[in-house]
Amino acid sequence: MSDDAGPDGAEPPASTGAGTEKYKQRAVLLRVMIYIFATHLFAGFVMLLFYLGQHAQK
Repeated sequence: MSDDAGPDGAEPPASTGAGTEKYKQRAVLLRVMIYIFATHLFAGFVMLLFYLGQHAQK
Protein backbone atom coordinates (compact mmCIF):
# COMPACT_ATOMS: atom_id res chain seq x y z
CA MET A 1 0.00 0.00 0.00
CA SER A 2 1.22 3.51 -0.78
CA ASP A 3 1.99 6.16 1.80
CA ASP A 4 -0.17 8.61 -0.16
CA ALA A 5 -3.33 6.54 0.24
CA GLY A 6 -6.19 8.06 2.17
CA PRO A 7 -7.94 6.43 5.13
CA ASP A 8 -10.19 4.40 2.82
CA GLY A 9 -7.23 3.18 0.76
CA ALA A 10 -8.07 5.29 -2.31
CA GLU A 11 -5.29 7.08 -4.10
CA PRO A 12 -5.59 10.89 -4.20
CA PRO A 13 -6.46 12.20 -7.67
CA ALA A 14 -3.51 13.33 -9.75
CA SER A 15 -3.67 17.07 -10.30
CA THR A 16 -3.40 17.59 -14.06
CA GLY A 17 -4.97 21.03 -13.98
CA ALA A 18 -7.86 19.87 -16.14
CA GLY A 19 -10.45 21.23 -13.74
CA THR A 20 -8.83 24.52 -12.88
CA GLU A 21 -10.27 27.88 -13.85
CA LYS A 22 -7.19 28.79 -15.90
CA TYR A 23 -7.52 25.59 -17.94
CA LYS A 24 -11.20 26.34 -18.61
CA GLN A 25 -10.41 29.89 -19.71
CA ARG A 26 -7.75 28.64 -22.12
CA ALA A 27 -10.15 26.03 -23.50
CA VAL A 28 -12.81 28.68 -24.12
CA LEU A 29 -10.25 30.97 -25.76
CA LEU A 30 -9.06 28.18 -28.04
CA ARG A 31 -12.63 27.28 -28.97
CA VAL A 32 -13.45 30.94 -29.76
CA MET A 33 -10.35 31.26 -31.94
CA ILE A 34 -11.29 28.10 -33.86
CA TYR A 35 -14.85 29.38 -34.36
CA ILE A 36 -13.60 32.77 -35.58
CA PHE A 37 -11.16 31.12 -37.99
CA ALA A 38 -13.79 28.72 -39.32
CA THR A 39 -16.33 31.53 -39.76
CA HIS A 40 -13.84 33.65 -41.71
CA LEU A 41 -12.87 30.67 -43.84
CA PHE A 42 -16.54 29.99 -44.65
CA ALA A 43 -17.20 33.69 -45.38
CA GLY A 44 -14.19 33.76 -47.72
CA PHE A 45 -15.50 30.70 -49.55
CA VAL A 46 -18.94 32.30 -49.97
CA MET A 47 -17.33 35.51 -51.26
CA LEU A 48 -15.30 33.44 -53.73
CA LEU A 49 -18.50 31.80 -54.97
CA PHE A 50 -20.13 35.21 -55.50
CA TYR A 51 -17.03 36.47 -57.31
CA LEU A 52 -16.90 33.44 -59.59
CA GLY A 53 -20.64 33.65 -60.24
CA GLN A 54 -20.38 37.31 -61.13
CA HIS A 55 -17.56 36.71 -63.62
CA ALA A 56 -18.97 33.53 -65.17
CA GLN A 57 -19.55 33.42 -68.91
CA LYS A 58 -23.24 33.80 -69.55
